[in-house]
Amino acid sequence: MKSLPIVALIGQTNAGKSSLLNRFAHKNIAIVAREEGTTRDNVVANIDNQFLMIDTAGLKNPEDDFEASIQDQINDAIDSADLILLTVDSTKYFNHYDRNIARLALRSKKPVFLILNKSDRGEALDINEFRALGVPEEKIFRTSATTGQGIEDLKKTIIKDLNCNHKNTETAEDTLKIALIGRPNVGKSSLFNTLSKKQQAIVSSRQGTTRDINRVKIKFKGKNLELLDTAGLRKPGKREVGIEKFSAIRTLSAIEEADICCLLVDSTEPHSKLDQSLAGQIVKAGKGIVVVVTKSDLLDNATPTNYFGEQNIKNRTAADFLLDSLEKDLDFLPYAPVLFTSSETGKNATKIFELALEIDEARHHEIKTQDLNKILRSAMSEHLPAGLKNTHPKPKYIVQTDITPPWFVIHGHDLGLLHWSYKRFLERKIREFYPFVGTPIFFSFRSDNHKETSKNS
Repeated sequence: MKSLPIVALIGQTNAGKSSLLNRFAHKNIAIVAREEGTTRDNVVANIDNQFLMIDTAGLKNPEDDFEASIQDQINDAIDSADLILLTVDSTKYFNHYDRNIARLALRSKKPVFLILNKSDRGEALDINEFRALGVPEEKIFRTSATTGQGIEDLKKTIIKDLNCNHKNTETAEDTLKIALIGRPNVGKSSLFNTLSKKQQAIVSSRQGTTRDINRVKIKFKGKNLELLDTAGLRKPGKREVGIEKFSAIRTLSAIEEADICCLLVDSTEPHSKLDQSLAGQIVKAGKGIVVVVTKSDLLDNATPTNYFGEQNIKNRTAADFLLDSLEKDLDFLPYAPVLFTSSETGKNATKIFELALEIDEARHHEIKTQDLNKILRSAMSEHLPAGLKNTHPKPKYIVQTDITPPWFVIHGHDLGLLHWSYKRFLERKIREFYPFVGTPIFFSFRSDNHKETSKNS
């Protein structure tokens, strides 16, 4: 199945791009604040299974390396997008920064729509004030992320322009999608070839060989699977210009497209903050996750000192030390299975498929409300939540409202006072009843006024 087209939101800070993304996606995905420059990374959302929308950080002067990397992300999005939404604040006259962004977008030869956001405000300027940006009148849209003005018309136009008005029924319900995610040269393409039994991906010792998403369909135990091999991600400052920029966006889109992500970790290299970051992105996207240790055949004759700088301890292997290190660095993933694999020997390769089926079942599992409330009562009898001097949060009942990923809503009094540690405590109690192997679970906490006070995963 062909991957979904990509629509990129670009523009200056505080033009309302994050709010637009949230309005399109019908949920709060991007962080929204009044301060300029809130969004620092690309955020990807699947919009009605028709296209992927990318919210980029706003363009600012490259006063430091951090801001320069934000401009790189905008260039990434323009390079990889199938359609570009140039977003401006309609209450302000455009300046030379807007003009430069427009010139960059139009030069790409991609379809460009000009979005006059915040058009619900009385101070919104006339459309003629923005014609000099060079976007034809028929491709200029007035929107309001606050009221929803113009959003549905814009969405319909995007779908029509990209010719993506379909249901994706071919694989949406029947096929389980598994993405291989990780740093460059970690062994994704080799594992992909081993799993697919075909040399579809180019295997090379040179970093960054895979530039787009390779995919192959597999039948396993009567289930249709689709395996996605992505390009490796490096830190933004270490990415090369040109084609590797394109692959970074496609990797993020693969996480969004997949049901289950295999986070590949090289057994011969210390894992890094980038591994943690990738794991965090997978969890935030609500995807199933397996930590796959590659090249494990190289550990067989190794001592812990060779790889981790530790002194060899009797009855302790290099694999033992690696597991300890993973447990420490990925402490927010206690539910994720760890699998040692080798593309050279084929060790545990098909175990990935078995784990994927197990995780998929967990992602679809629903706990009965009566069982959930037994868990809640048991948790509170064991440990009451702390609060302020005269006010304490009082959870009353819990229900499961969604699957893939599982989502739970807790109702009660003053739940905004619940400490994060108590939320983790409740998660542990639920996982004791049903482990939800390899899948994050999400919570919402609603006080008696029915206002959602907080969320966590």
